[in-house]
Amino acid sequence: MNWLWVALGGGLGAMARYGLSGWLLHHSAQQKFPWPTFVVNVSGCLIAGLLFALAAKHDILSPNLRLFLFTGVLGGFTTFSAFGLETAHLLKRGDILTACIYVLASVVCGLAAILLAYRFTA
Repeated sequence: MNWLWVALGGGLGAMARYGLSGWLLHHSAQQKFPWPTFVVNVSGCLIAGLLFALAAKHDILSPNLRLFLFTGVLGGFTTFSAFGLETAHLLKRGDILTACIYVLASVVCGLAAILLAYRFTA
């Protein structure tokens, strides 16, 4: 049943990303900055933060609803929100060095992986 919650949420999140990104691309096509991805990532983090705070403060989200919303909807919308939440948790508990390493390693290794893949497939 957990797989179903994730799949349903993921489909909705992916459709929301597609719709928002398409709308933003239409309105920012002449700009050099990648506004659609930026807005999706930041709004995903905002939503994840709000949901997490509500869940932690009021214990209002069942395990199935958490799977649906966090792993499904937000995972389909943007995994950057998970990256943001994980980094925020590290910072909140005082693991500043680990958070910095995580952010730096994620960005550098992610870009390196893409560039490496480009190099070997071009």
